[in-house]
Amino acid sequence: MSSPSAAPVRRPRALLPLWLAVPVAALAGWLMDLAYPSVGAWILAFLAIALLLLSLIGRRAGGAILVGFVYGAVFFFLLVSWTSRYLGVIPWAALALLEAALTAVAVILITLAYRWLPRAFPGVAGRLLVLPAVVAALWVGRELFLGSWPYTGFPWARLGMTQSESPLAALSSWLGVSGVSFVMVLAVAMIIEVVRLRAWQRPVRLIAPVVVVIVLFVTPAFPTVDAGTMRIGAVQGDGPTGYFDEREPYSVIGAQTEATEPLYGEEMDLLVWPEGGLDHDPFQDANLARRMTLVSNRAGAPLLANAATARGDEYFNTSMLWMPDGTADQTHDKRYPVPFGEYVPDRDFYYAIVPDLIGLIGREYTHGTNPPIVEVDDVRVGLAICFDVIYDDVIDEGVRGGAEVLVFQTNNADFRGTDENQQQLAFARMRAVETGRSVVNISTVGASQMIAPDGSTIASLDADEAGAMLETVELRSGLTSGVILGPWLQQVLLWGGLGALLVGWWRARRTG
Repeated sequence: MSSPSAAPVRRPRALLPLWLAVPVAALAGWLMDLAYPSVGAWILAFLAIALLLLSLIGRRAGGAILVGFVYGAVFFFLLVSWTSRYLGVIPWAALALLEAALTAVAVILITLAYRWLPRAFPGVAGRLLVLPAVVAALWVGRELFLGSWPYTGFPWARLGMTQSESPLAALSSWLGVSGVSFVMVLAVAMIIEVVRLRAWQRPVRLIAPVVVVIVLFVTPAFPTVDAGTMRIGAVQGDGPTGYFDEREPYSVIGAQTEATEPLYGEEMDLLVWPEGGLDHDPFQDANLARRMTLVSNRAGAPLLANAATARGDEYFNTSMLWMPDGTADQTHDKRYPVPFGEYVPDRDFYYAIVPDLIGLIGREYTHGTNPPIVEVDDVRVGLAICFDVIYDDVIDEGVRGGAEVLVFQTNNADFRGTDENQQQLAFARMRAVETGRSVVNISTVGASQMIAPDGSTIASLDADEAGAMLETVELRSGLTSGVILGPWLQQVLLWGGLGALLVGWWRARRTG
């Protein structure tokens, strides 16, 4: 039943004419990019949300598609410009335009929510609570859609990830990254409705928006349990590890070994090398295996290394725990090889379109299935290899499997001089806060960091410089609410948002 004080509901008109909404959407895309590293102005994410929503309110489907596409194109062309570093414009344009097109389709649902829900729930509660909640849920649904399709999706641009260095980061330990996205959009959508309804004229209407804003900024991190400490060394060799780098035989392990030498003689529980820190498959190259055994013995600790490995006709991006006795029984294969980087889906189809480009991508890695965990002296270490850091299920599986510390190995050599590494570091920092675990993020060429469970930096290495870190990091046990509830919350928001939109459509039809 509508509130007696609610204004008569009419078919919504666009708040902004299309000629203005399009440049406003472009501005929103630019501001959203600035919220991510390297600029990292996280507060601008809220302004970007507001500008995009204002551009969508009252739009018809065609106008919403145009607005969404312009926003998505500006945002993604800027955010993933690093994809053009070596392979040129075609992969960059293909990824950015695909994400923009998917965004354009997905934002139609938000426009429909603004059309139907005020008619379905015309009271003040409907405008200040139901409508913003559904809009925020549909935003999260869009992120989940882009993060899972096509192929394995591209969950790189999730809104919550902009907050890795803001007071809002702690909220991820309660709700997960998607929950942070939801609450951010909820707060902005509420403020928009407060202004549209002039709700400040009746202060009681401001209670819900004020509560949401307070929750955003003052929520402490979910507590985890102190489980001791671990002494970890991490080495950034700065070797020739790029796809097109010229290299001499064993130059990569040579660079890693040389950068490791300052750690010899130090007390250490685990030595970590980055993704791509080996020239070949040590299970097939006896000389390489001997070198790794020597390093492990000199360090006095197991060596967590990574290389491309072969098993039968399949190839994997594999991390292995190399022991001082030369054995490596514990391995983990990258769960989500990068499409068009580490393998080419539907290769024959794409080869017929751009044969020169596809011909450059010789890698055909298989998706791994083994758990992202290794065990060192009864301490379980959770793993994520490079872009696997952005996939929730990999992180969740490690922590649920008993990991008390997380190690992320990456090779950023193909993206030297771009924002890619800083963006990935921000995701690693968010994972530390979300899971309540220390994180070691080690790159071949930097920048690398050790991160405390509260997201603060323990130690770091600058990009393009060889070096080593050795620190005693906290071990933590217990699952945060974000790990436990995060996957469930995603499903509730995805299907709840769609369900609420259908209910809104049905009720709007009945009310005329």
